Amino acid sequence: MIGIFKTNIATKEDRQTILEAIRGRFEVGQCHVDLEDCDKVLRITEMKAGEDEVISFVKGKGFDCDVLE
Repeated sequence: MIGIFKTNIATKEDRQTILEAIRGRFEVGQCHVDLEDCDKVLRITEMKAGEDEVISFVKGKGFDCDVLE
C-alpha cells in the first residue's frame, strides 16, 4: 500500500525528524516529504499501517497531516 498525505512540514530539519519517527514506528518501504510541493506531500511506500494510524501519529508529532485527495 502507498500512502500519500498533505502536510505542513516545511523545513529540512522537520522532514528529517518526522521521517525518522515514521521509520521507527511503522514498517515502511521508502518515505519522503517533498518540501517544494505546495502540499508538502508525504509519500510512504510499502505501508503496513492504516492511513488513519499514520495521520494520528504525524499529528501527534505536531504537524498537520491528511490524505491527499
